[in-house]
Amino acid sequence: MDKHSAIKLIKDTFQNPFDKGRYFYFIKNLLNHIEETPSTIYRGNIIPDAYEKYIHTLDRIGKYQDSKEKEIDILIVHLKKETSLERARTMQRNFIAWYLNGSRGGKLKEAALVAFVSPDQEDWRFSFLVGGNENSHTAQTRLVPLLINDEHNPLLNELEGAFSVEKVTKEFFEKYRDLFLRVKDSLDEVVKANKKIREDFTLKNVNTVDFAKKLLGQIVFLYFLQKKGWFGVERDAAWGT
Repeated sequence: MDKHSAIKLIKDTFQNPFDKGRYFYFIKNLLNHIEETPSTIYRGNIIPDAYEKYIHTLDRIGKYQDSKEKEIDILIVHLKKETSLERARTMQRNFIAWYLNGSRGGKLKEAALVAFVSPDQEDWRFSFLVGGNENSHTAQTRLVPLLINDEHNPLLNELEGAFSVEKVTKEFFEKYRDLFLRVKDSLDEVVKANKKIREDFTLKNVNTVDFAKKLLGQIVFLYFLQKKGWFGVERDAAWGT
C-alpha cells in the first residue's frame, strides 16, 4: 500500500463514526494476516460486576499471531455511557487486563487491539480518541509506516511502539517547542517594529519569552476545558445556546 492510500484508509476509518466492517478492513491491512474467528460476544452476566455499569458488550472478531508466536486478539467494546469513552480510561485498561488474564477461557493472552465505542458510535477510541469529531493526525503519524509495508507482518513490539504514549508525548512537546519559538520570534519582530508595544512591554516588565509561554499555556488550558465539555455548550451546538 502506498502512503496516499494508507492515509486515506486511516481517514476513512478514524474520522468517521465507528463502522465494524471498516474497522475490520483496516485491521486486516495493518496486520497483513489475520485469523477470522466466529464472533464471540461477552454480555450480561459474563461481564464482571465491576464493569457492568460501563460495558455493554465485548466482541472478539479475530486474532493474530506474529512470527514470534505472540497472540493478539481483535476486540470491539461497546460502552454504555458517553462519558465512559474519554473519562474512564483506567476502567478500560482494567477491563482489558481482566480479559487478557484469562477471563472465562482461562487462557492468558499477550495483547489486544481494541476499539472502544460510545453508545451513539460517533466517537470511539483506538488507543487514540477518534471518530467524527476528531482528526486523525496522531493515527496517521503512528500507523502509516506499518500500513505501507505490505510484505511485513508486524511484531507485537512494533505495534506497541506505534501506540507508545511516550512517543506520542515526545512528538507533542517537540511540536509545542517549535510553535513556542515561532510565537516568540514573531513577538520579537512586533516589539522591535512597534514603539508603543515596546514601551508597554518595558513599562509592565514583560518579555517575549514569558508572553509566549503565557499565551500558549492559556490556549492549551482552553482546549482542555473544551474537551471536557465544560464551556456550557452541547457538542456541535451553536454558541449562545
